[in-house]
Amino acid sequence: MDIRALLAQQNKVDEYPAERKRRLDELFNAFSVVAEGTYVFLCDMYYDISRWSKAAVDNFDLPSEYMFDAGRLWENCIHSEDRSTYRAGIDDIFAGRSDGHDMQYRVLTSRNEYEVCTCRGVVLTDPDGKYEYFAGVIRNHGLQGHIDTLTGLRNQYGFFEDLQSVLNRHQEVNVTLIGVNKFSEINEVYGYHFGNRVLQQYARFIFERVGNTGSVYRIDGTKIAVISSNFSVKEIIKRYALTRNHFRSGFKVDDRDIILEMNGGLVPINSFDIDVQTIFACLNFAYSESKVRRQGEMVEFYNDLNEKNRYRIERLNRIRSSILHGYTGFFLMYQPVVDAKDEKLIGSEALLRWSNEEFGIVPPDHFIQLLEADPLFPELGKWILKEALSAANHILKRFPDFIMNVNLSYTQLEKPDFCDVVFSALKEADFPAGHLCLEITERCRLLDMELLKNTLISLKSRGVRIALDDFGTGFSSIGILKELPFDIIKIDRSFVRKIEEDDMERELMRHFASVASTFGAKVCVEGIETEGMRDILQKYHVQSFQGYYYAKPLMLEDFLNWKAEEVFSVISGWKLQHTVKKAV
Repeated sequence: MDIRALLAQQNKVDEYPAERKRRLDELFNAFSVVAEGTYVFLCDMYYDISRWSKAAVDNFDLPSEYMFDAGRLWENCIHSEDRSTYRAGIDDIFAGRSDGHDMQYRVLTSRNEYEVCTCRGVVLTDPDGKYEYFAGVIRNHGLQGHIDTLTGLRNQYGFFEDLQSVLNRHQEVNVTLIGVNKFSEINEVYGYHFGNRVLQQYARFIFERVGNTGSVYRIDGTKIAVISSNFSVKEIIKRYALTRNHFRSGFKVDDRDIILEMNGGLVPINSFDIDVQTIFACLNFAYSESKVRRQGEMVEFYNDLNEKNRYRIERLNRIRSSILHGYTGFFLMYQPVVDAKDEKLIGSEALLRWSNEEFGIVPPDHFIQLLEADPLFPELGKWILKEALSAANHILKRFPDFIMNVNLSYTQLEKPDFCDVVFSALKEADFPAGHLCLEITERCRLLDMELLKNTLISLKSRGVRIALDDFGTGFSSIGILKELPFDIIKIDRSFVRKIEEDDMERELMRHFASVASTFGAKVCVEGIETEGMRDILQKYHVQSFQGYYYAKPLMLEDFLNWKAEEVFSVISGWKLQHTVKKAV
């Protein structure tokens, strides 16, 4: 549509009487409530002004939700071979020869593909019997591909479409994700055919429990989502507990007693300026917390309004949008790592930050775990690696032995092309692999250990160093050390915070250093904040330090001008201060 046609359209819509528009909206909203899963349209035949579902506008690239002469605009989307039948039906309605239609035709989508649609419409008359409104629904049969063939539920594509429809209507709902632990064991013991029978009964039970109080979807594997506006969070948690107890108590499938352990996450939706992928990321985070930390209890994702977690969903939505728009707002800072003996610079840790005017600077622990299961995260990981290597090339010119540490998420490591991504980034940056250290945390235990081991061996074969970050904060530290080939063990700051007055922390530090040495790894201690902490830790088998005593995270320009000997701390009787001077 050219600019003149668009302006003419807008003028017609702008001239539409406000009272008629209010009436149009009321009727449209009423139809939308009872026509879920279809595209709704409503035409005021007095003015030929129509309102169409936002989903239809987006899917078929229509000019607006409010349109003048929508029948003609819609006809332009219909396949040329089907237009004559469509035109005849519309002409009969507007000429008063028909009070409705039921037809099928092919329509061009915004993806430049034709999809088969069925359109059913009826005429509504005014008190004098004159045609006043033409109302109807369009069912897109291309969406039949949104049905999961095993369970008969709508699949994740249907879930995303229906969730988008909820957001468009500004409808407050609760979205739940539930799944089964270790379902693969059933497949391994009884075979996949029996496993499918279990999954079908599991899905059918949930579908029947939900009934007409919500919509049920199979997302993937054993994960099932529910969108509901009928129950409070408290009621959903109660119903989940009953469902969980049902499957834990055992149920029969083909005369076999089967026990299932479940996990559940819940996200209340009460704000609408967000996208469905952001909601899904929050939902997956809550589900993961249930599985990893809460032994299967339902976990609600809180969209806190306090200062610490202000508008978590809205903030995450903005962060995801930043990734899609060239990583705007993202930047890296660099915290020095020094030799434990002479305190000379030997490396740094690249630390991700995000900032915008509304939320200020947001540290990664406020969004990384939420994004880890998001399809966007690997792309963000690539960006971080490339930015860090680019900065490291500048630093290497001044410090030839410098090593850049880059943090990884376990979700990056599970990608089959992860090693290729690293090697490609090294080649593109012309960066020596031996000066890159990749840091992983104990969350990597969630991955297949043999696969992870092969990945790390492949990286190390090219010279890349591997560090275990936050050592000691989980339950699997020693086991991971036995399984995986680490070059560096980073002791978490929580183990040295009180080391100046706590004998137990000093004993733990001695033990940690000894364990790392046993496995042939060097030790880096994080969280060095005072001269006294440094003096004590220099007595142990520790190779490097990192912490505010030396420097807070710095922008690249400040880092390039940093010198350890120019840092001073005033401790006695004063609150600890940290100043980094620029070299003269």
